Amino acid sequence: MTAAALFIHGYHLGVDDSGIYLPAVKRIIDPRLYPFGADFFEAHARLSQFAAVIGWSARVTHLTADFTIFLWYTGTVFAFLLACWQLASVCFDSPHARWSALLSMTGLLTLPAAGTALVLMDPFLTARSASTPLTIFALTACLSRRPGLAFFWIILATLVHPLMAVYTAALLAILLLSSRRTAAEQGDSSARKQAVLVGSLAPQSFNFAPVSPEYRRVLDMRSFLFLSRWRWFEWAGLAVPMLFLFWTSRNPPRGATSAYGRLAQAATILGVVSTLTGCVFSASSSFDNFARLQPLRTFQLIYIVFFILLGGVLGEYVLERRYWLWIGTFAALWIGMFLLQRSAYPNSRHLEWPGATPANPWVAAFLWVRSNTPLDAVFALDPDYIALPGEDSHVFRAIAERSALTDVYKDAGVVSLFPQLAPEWSREQQAQQGWKQFQLVDFQRLAEQYPVTWVIVQGLPAGGLVCPYRNAAVAVCRIPGAAGLGVRFPPS
Repeated sequence: MTAAALFIHGYHLGVDDSGIYLPAVKRIIDPRLYPFGADFFEAHARLSQFAAVIGWSARVTHLTADFTIFLWYTGTVFAFLLACWQLASVCFDSPHARWSALLSMTGLLTLPAAGTALVLMDPFLTARSASTPLTIFALTACLSRRPGLAFFWIILATLVHPLMAVYTAALLAILLLSSRRTAAEQGDSSARKQAVLVGSLAPQSFNFAPVSPEYRRVLDMRSFLFLSRWRWFEWAGLAVPMLFLFWTSRNPPRGATSAYGRLAQAATILGVVSTLTGCVFSASSSFDNFARLQPLRTFQLIYIVFFILLGGVLGEYVLERRYWLWIGTFAALWIGMFLLQRSAYPNSRHLEWPGATPANPWVAAFLWVRSNTPLDAVFALDPDYIALPGEDSHVFRAIAERSALTDVYKDAGVVSLFPQLAPEWSREQQAQQGWKQFQLVDFQRLAEQYPVTWVIVQGLPAGGLVCPYRNAAVAVCRIPGAAGLGVRFPPS
């Protein structure tokens, strides 16, 4: 199943959110990397042991960073599918239901969770890749009435991704309360429990004071944080799973165990509490400092529960022993998700194997930078480069292993969680304003403001730049006379 999941959904190095986590991993492997701007990925790394575990595993095994990352990603996919199988086995007695649930999750691995900007499992390695199976293991242990084991899994998840572990703990709290209280009491208690758990992570910066203009700009760029800006189909993405879970908690399907009803009821309560909390946070700008708690992240876990249970019901009531229907249903699902993932990364290989020649010219340029520029080189790129046609969301820092000025998308995502970085992000964005019209004098001005020594530009480079590498998409150029950081490390 792991091999099937990799074939369906692909694998990509250094794209999207992995561009935040992987630089921290690579800096563990080689501390000389990223002498400038490391705060924009270290902010996450300081709250988690994820980077340390991946990085030290590469150092101990002497494997390359990229190969280590791929092995860990494969391991997390295996762990996720194993966790889904165990959860399905707790909720269903029928083998048909269990296998249907597992085959469904194999096909739906990269499905978005409503409008939360999260998918069930990313086709790249992040801290969520590890925390998600750990949280499902914890959920299964709780349903099996093994609280000690559930606590163990939650502790591990907390070390990897504290916020996702907190929201899973809220679901576990509801499950534990469900054995003693009525549904109405559970809702009240779970709301209090979730508030306490979230509050325990909240530093003093969570207050009702107005946010800075720089931080306000970042929040305005991320509409998924505010339910008031969601479109109708995103709201439907919240309602449909909760309606299914609520109905089946009251009317358990054939072949379901008692754990099914408890889980469906608890997930419904968590979804309602999270949605109401999200509505409160969206109601007034007074709650802007709380938006980064992202209570609707709970729907990643709720979606996993929903599709495991829905897949089981499908196997029990529709597929049964009709083997031709099994083949047709899951062939259609898997092929559809394969095509969807190909459309998401149309200019890259579906499986970006470690060490393979890249098909994407942006990635080729980033790899040239890794091999041919000093470790202390600082780069500047179009701040919008991640969203440019043909780039396929590959993040420069994660692949090139070099420092860079901030971008509009991924670094803004970091700022949305760590507002103290907003002033520096805003200054760097201001310095890069008008990038597409930059000439040599503009690049030299940028090099005077920041220790930028190299740039990556599209099209014909500005006159005066020294460009030792070009391909069909971009050129890698040195700024003449740029001082840089003054610390000379040769290429790795």
